[in-house]
Amino acid sequence: MNNTLISIISPIYRAENSIHILISRLIETLNIISDNFEIILVDDNSPDDSWSEIQKICRKDSRIKGIQLSRNFGQHYAITAGLENAKGEWIVVMDCDLQDRPEEIVNLYNEAIKGFDIVLASREIRKDSFHKKIFSKLFYKALSYLTGQKIDNSVANFGIYHKKVIDSILSMKDSIRYFPTMVNWVGFNKTKINVIHSERIHGESTYNFKKLFKLALDVILINSDKPIRLIIKFGLLMSIFSFSFAAYYLFAYLIGEIEVEGFTSLIISIWFLSGFILMTLGIVGLYIGKTYEAVKNRPFYIVRNEINIEHE
Repeated sequence: MNNTLISIISPIYRAENSIHILISRLIETLNIISDNFEIILVDDNSPDDSWSEIQKICRKDSRIKGIQLSRNFGQHYAITAGLENAKGEWIVVMDCDLQDRPEEIVNLYNEAIKGFDIVLASREIRKDSFHKKIFSKLFYKALSYLTGQKIDNSVANFGIYHKKVIDSILSMKDSIRYFPTMVNWVGFNKTKINVIHSERIHGESTYNFKKLFKLALDVILINSDKPIRLIIKFGLLMSIFSFSFAAYYLFAYLIGEIEVEGFTSLIISIWFLSGFILMTLGIVGLYIGKTYEAVKNRPFYIVRNEINIEHE
């Protein structure tokens, strides 16, 4: 037992039935490590009674703190809100659905004090739906390729982080927040340990294909310019191919082998190149749009209510 302050950050969404279980298991686990801890629950404007449950728990225990956002900003913005209010020397980030087992925090902490700044939880066997596991694997492979960084699809938000790591992440002013890639970017001395990944005890994941696709697109655009580089390379190859194609038909025309110009090849070329041009403009437009969002310099989130939060 020691007096090291440990902060737990958990974004809350549609979790009214699991919050009490989460808190009970967290307190039981944290008492093994330290008698000095805080639990910060960030309600991402959940449509159920999650905030009411958070208020009830916070009134009973001042170590539990609640933040309610003014609207649904998204999981990673809720994490940012929690991180900006965390005071611990060690900070744990975890989901609220209890797939991230609170009991694993002991193993994460014991590994961290061996000299690591970051200890990530690696889910060897994921208890997610088949389509979510497949999409996640494809997403991380694409992200690793496009960013040039090796990103492990078995790792998500769950992990323990030293305060200096979190301070570095908070210094990043990216308008699109995605916690795992931000952790990967800041570096520091890190490792990972295998953890047990549990089934959801209530409800289903709120990430449908549309949300996952939008998240994937945003993360790729904010972390990589490789799509534009690939388009440039493809455009160069197309130019070389077109020049060779034109040279061949010019030569064939001069020696009299072509008497009737090909309608099919002309139409195919027009449609193909038009589609490619439109796709190129679309990708460039997306980058311009994200740049526009960034220069507006809006806050990452807006707080509606707080409970037990102390501001310096």
